Amino acid sequence: MDTEEKLDINEELETMDTVVTEKYDASQIQVLEGLEAVRKRPGMYIGSTGPRGLHHLVYEIVDNSIDEALAGFCSHVEVEILPGNVVCVRDNGRGIPVGLNEKLGLPSVTVVLTMLHAGGKFGGSGYKVSGGLHGVGSSVVNALSEWLEVEVSQDGHIHHQRFERGVAVSELVIIGDTTESGTLIRFMADSAIFTETTEYEFETLQRHFRESAFLNAGLSITLTDSRNSEEILEEVFCYAGGISSFVEYLNQSRGLTPLHTPPIHLCTVSGERCAEIAMMYNDSYNEILLSYANNVHTADGGTHETGFKNALTRVFNDYGRKYAILKDADKNLSGDDVREGMTAVVSVKLTDAQFEGQTKGKLGNTDIAQLVSSTLYDKLMTYFEENPSIAKAIFSKALDASRAREAARKARDLARRKSALESNSLPGKLADCSEKDPAVTEIYIVEGDSAGGSAKAGRDRRYQAILPLWGKMLNVEKARLDRVISNEKLMPVVTALGTGIDDDFDLSKLRYDKIVIMADADVDGAHIRTLLLTFFFRYMRPLIDFKHIYIAQPPLFKVSKGKKHFYAFTNEERDTYMEELGGNCEIQRYKGLGEMDAHQLWETTMDPEFRTMLRVTLEDAVRADETFTILMGDKVEPRREFIEKNAKYVQNLDV
Repeated sequence: MDTEEKLDINEELETMDTVVTEKYDASQIQVLEGLEAVRKRPGMYIGSTGPRGLHHLVYEIVDNSIDEALAGFCSHVEVEILPGNVVCVRDNGRGIPVGLNEKLGLPSVTVVLTMLHAGGKFGGSGYKVSGGLHGVGSSVVNALSEWLEVEVSQDGHIHHQRFERGVAVSELVIIGDTTESGTLIRFMADSAIFTETTEYEFETLQRHFRESAFLNAGLSITLTDSRNSEEILEEVFCYAGGISSFVEYLNQSRGLTPLHTPPIHLCTVSGERCAEIAMMYNDSYNEILLSYANNVHTADGGTHETGFKNALTRVFNDYGRKYAILKDADKNLSGDDVREGMTAVVSVKLTDAQFEGQTKGKLGNTDIAQLVSSTLYDKLMTYFEENPSIAKAIFSKALDASRAREAARKARDLARRKSALESNSLPGKLADCSEKDPAVTEIYIVEGDSAGGSAKAGRDRRYQAILPLWGKMLNVEKARLDRVISNEKLMPVVTALGTGIDDDFDLSKLRYDKIVIMADADVDGAHIRTLLLTFFFRYMRPLIDFKHIYIAQPPLFKVSKGKKHFYAFTNEERDTYMEELGGNCEIQRYKGLGEMDAHQLWETTMDPEFRTMLRVTLEDAVRADETFTILMGDKVEPRREFIEKNAKYVQNLDV
């Protein structure tokens, strides 16, 4: 760089510094009033402005009604989706207070709906237990709605008020008389905020409210979809068995065979705290553990879940030693051993619950861990002693899991020693890339040697690696870890990625940023993709959580006429290209990747400039777990029901 260039740059920097200094003064400090902050940064309050955030609006309003049920004042909640995707939520609770707030000079219901951190959940006597502890639920929904109307039935009158985008556009007025009590809220989500969609999915709401009804034994929740007058959908959720019914449902919906019935139900009430546990063992190799605090699903766990896991492992080992199921020379059972094949729901209710973040994914109260731990240890130990045959069946499964885990450990150790002795420990069929920076590299896991050969010849060898696989691989949903470790189809994948597997998994050792599954666009290719995704989900889950898994989209057709050609990925796209070329085209139907030469595979499926790939993400881990169990498990009937229900979503391809 010469002197003149240096001077120019210095002058630019001085100018930039002057501009920044002049602009950054008191006038630049912006204060957002009322609910402006919510509309400015909606993701901070509801997680996203996509479908998940849209449905979260409904949950926030219904959660307030459920808080009334927890307080003992509500027995029925009605949720209706009206034409135009207007949502109406009605409960038979006490109704939001309508009296004047002396400090603000506004009706209390107006304060609740227009001000953040205003409500009856901050240490007053209104609610001892509540899931909506942040005091922002109703006001956030109001802020993110094009309009919202509230009707409160209280003290013999029906009170009404209307809001638009969080601002009251009418006074609170009495519009009628009633002998009932409760709150009704109607709202329409603001399409200016939810630009992706304002269309509610009945099944998404159905799953959520079924779960809520399980967690509140005896509470009735009615969900109605009246958007289509010719086909009104309605379902009522009410379960007297509470979380025990929930555990039975989780097993039944997955087609799992229980080792014992009914579920083990344990409960302790201590002052204003309650710990409730329902658990049942089944014939699968996977665990299902759902935890809740004040009806809020704590997807990231927390102290209550930690207390449960620690106590469960302690019960098994103490009981096993006491009754000589575990011999002196035997190792203690691990947490994974005792949770294999377990379906459990842990639900705690407590005052002043401390959640991490507005989405409340993790519970932080340290004292609740002891209550859960003592409940499980004392009562499960007693249960085992009173039901020795059930204890024997469960222990037999845990011991089998322990032996399989030990066999897997030995297989891993052998593999490590073998790798240390070999100069090149990478799989022999791997065609690696020259770039060593994992941030810019990608690996294609390719079905078949033929397609693998084309991919190797057509790739950009600087940053693209190719690993061919052949034949059908192990369905890990039906196998324990020891069989997975010794499988010759799967272990080359683990070795190539470098992360290890299961308990040994270390994401920091991942050798490629993108892991691309490239299989034929037919039934067999779909099966191979599903087998690989099942494997990644069960044993290398962080690869999905951190969005490293992709699915390549090879074309189905090549449409040619003269020197012009197009690649089509659907029948419709093929027909469009044929019409564009004037008909009488040559159509090549690719039945497999191996039919493409290296150049074709590169320009259609591997060239970053033109390729199309699907990134695999995980929005609902519980639903994904259920789907993998249904599709890849042993039971035929749940799989048949799933296919019949979802067949309408499958694209009709000539395969």
